[in-house]
Amino acid sequence: MEKQQRNHVKPEQSESDGAPVKPTGAVPGEFVTEVFEYDGGRQVTVYVPPDPPEAIVFAGDGQGISKWGRLLENAGVPSTMIVGVHRLTDETLRLHEYSPGFEPERFAAHEKFFVEDVRHWTKSRFGVTLPAERTAVSGVSAGGELALALGLRHPHIYGAVFCASPGGGYKLPDVMPSPLPRTYLVAGTQEPFFLENAKRWADALRDASADVVMKERAGSHGGAFWREEFPLMVAWAFGR
Repeated sequence: MEKQQRNHVKPEQSESDGAPVKPTGAVPGEFVTEVFEYDGGRQVTVYVPPDPPEAIVFAGDGQGISKWGRLLENAGVPSTMIVGVHRLTDETLRLHEYSPGFEPERFAAHEKFFVEDVRHWTKSRFGVTLPAERTAVSGVSAGGELALALGLRHPHIYGAVFCASPGGGYKLPDVMPSPLPRTYLVAGTQEPFFLENAKRWADALRDASADVVMKERAGSHGGAFWREEFPLMVAWAFGR
């Protein structure tokens, strides 16, 4: 259950926040942040679009990805809510939460919080519950591993996976589950380790008859192409 502390972030964001300002006169979405009791206090930031959501994206690294909602407001995509679970600042602990191969108990606790607690809160707080074909899980780098892991483990909840530059900690399962979520991968030409990881996942998912998109973009790890690709991911998953 969340703590009774709330922070409604003002809609006006600057370019330094990683997303463009909504043009004057247009109605922007808003950002709502809640603090949950999980792990001593974990924040979740939600981008609430101006119109009733037709799709929803759950994301790790939520303090950054939730801001990408601004990019959707003029992208011609269906109205999409982003529910962003904040990451830990300790990179080792973040990786252990996001990839099941290191500390399975820590991963399992975070998985339950992400998949059950946050999702049920989203339904009760915002009245939003959508079927798997209108729901995605998203992440970048280690968060991309999280998106892949949760998508493969919960395909009846997350019908699509948005994965940018996945790390190598989460390995391909010996047997692919069925059904498989639709998966959109992207990685940069200047990050060969992450690009090879993305290609390996794309090949394996295609071999298992999954619907896969694999994009190579100019850029290095953490580059602007991550957020620039996000509206394309949303359009691919929900725009048809």
